[in-house]
Amino acid sequence: MELKVGDKIPNFTAKDANGVEFKSQSFVGQKPLVIYFYPKDNTPGCTTQACSFRDQYEDFKDLGAEVIGISSDSVASHDKFSSQYKLPFMLLSDSDKKIRKLFGVPTGMFGLLPGRVTYVIDKNGVVQMVFDSMLAGKHIPKALDAIKKLVK
Repeated sequence: MELKVGDKIPNFTAKDANGVEFKSQSFVGQKPLVIYFYPKDNTPGCTTQACSFRDQYEDFKDLGAEVIGISSDSVASHDKFSSQYKLPFMLLSDSDKKIRKLFGVPTGMFGLLPGRVTYVIDKNGVVQMVFDSMLAGKHIPKALDAIKKLVK
């Protein structure tokens, strides 16, 4: 079941790039979130997407939002990827793909690749935007526009 606009995000926990446990419920009620699911660390599209979020991260922060990237890569892979590209936001390891399933993220490329989907969630945990596209660079402006509309 894919999450849609108007749905509340499910509670989930995961390890970040430092091996620290992240709990989604600790953010709900605090600030808007941009949660983006991507296929794999250190691949061309995913690196482009992560670096684009990095380059615009201050714009999201200035609007009071937090950016979180999620893939099935390991904590160690996220740590290396995050350090290599100086990513200022959290990367969460979903090695068992439970979070991907909770959100109902579809697979891309005829089921061969994990999907690339960005969710914008308001501070109450309600999905305000879902953008599903393998075009990595398109996610950042869409998410930023959605966050701007939330904080008006």
